[in-house]
Amino acid sequence: ADAAKRLEALAQSVKKGPQFKARILAQAGQAWLLANDVIRAEAVATTALHLMPKAPELLIDRARARAEQGDYAGAKADLDIALMGAPGHPDALAFRAAASRFLDETAAARADTDAALVRDPSHPEALLERGILKRLTGDKDGARADWIKLLEVAPGTGAADAARANLEKMDVKK
Repeated sequence: ADAAKRLEALAQSVKKGPQFKARILAQAGQAWLLANDVIRAEAVATTALHLMPKAPELLIDRARARAEQGDYAGAKADLDIALMGAPGHPDALAFRAAASRFLDETAAARADTDAALVRDPSHPEALLERGILKRLTGDKDGARADWIKLLEVAPGTGAADAARANLEKMDVKK
């Protein structure tokens, strides 16, 4: 949070132009996400987008903040725009897949995870999401394979933590 505040103050004082300010604000937004202040992260990303409209990375950041608040439709709308500017962007595809799943658009979610994994076969969030989608359709072996691959390629990530939790939940006998 302290870093985010400092970055925001720096962005206000900088005289280098809108793109430079937007990049500093993007860093501030990331810091707010890490500090779990998703409302502030969304506000900072929105401000940055006023300086650099339709910038894919800024749209992805704001979509993440919106999704953390449960605004999956807003997140998906931002990711749709991001993908127009950066077709095939694996992060945008993986995050849009998650938003689509929460909106009960499972076919679209699966198409996005598959497209992300064509671009980057080891993309952690795409592997996590595809595993979730497989588990939801009863393909436990496929889900397990995706999550184990995720644990192998990105063991120290938040996606890996979620994969571990999903594996434990799936394996618990009731």
